[in-house]
Amino acid sequence: MRKLSLFIATSLDGYIAKPNDDLSFLKLVEKEGEDYGYAEFTANIDTIILGRKTYDYVLKEIGSSHYDNGQRDVYVITRTERPSVGRTTFYSGNLTELVRRLKSENGKNIYCDGGAEIVNELLQQDLIDEFIISVIPVLVGNGTRLFKDGRPEQQLEFISAKSFDTGLTQLHYKRADK
Repeated sequence: MRKLSLFIATSLDGYIAKPNDDLSFLKLVEKEGEDYGYAEFTANIDTIILGRKTYDYVLKEIGSSHYDNGQRDVYVITRTERPSVGRTTFYSGNLTELVRRLKSENGKNIYCDGGAEIVNELLQQDLIDEFIISVIPVLVGNGTRLFKDGRPEQQLEFISAKSFDTGLTQLHYKRADK
């Protein structure tokens, strides 16, 4: 069975975006030649799931090839149906059904890149197997929380913690076996 991994950055006070979907604080830890394990992580995935707001931001800032490199399937979770572009599918169906289907199929692992609504629905359904959370050394004070209230409690097993000279700390956990 394929595993679903959350690989995401958050402020120290738990926000993945400032008000108005502002992700500018991520630039605080940008450093030439440092990808915080992203290339190594994405070498083991062939499917990406993300929200439309995250997709739109990356499209504008980096370009669509950041996700759709021709080697993997991309599912943008959206309320508005749109035609597919390359290997990018704009999915407006049931997220839980999609993830359960993808996990049951053959392939490499599945990468969830947010946003908060998607993360929290997947947590509600206990579908996230691995958490790689990069903590940015900033308190933004307000915005979109990574983890919303009203989820079931979940035990995690510690894998590792790495610190970088930019001040970023990366925490790696997996879902504790039941």
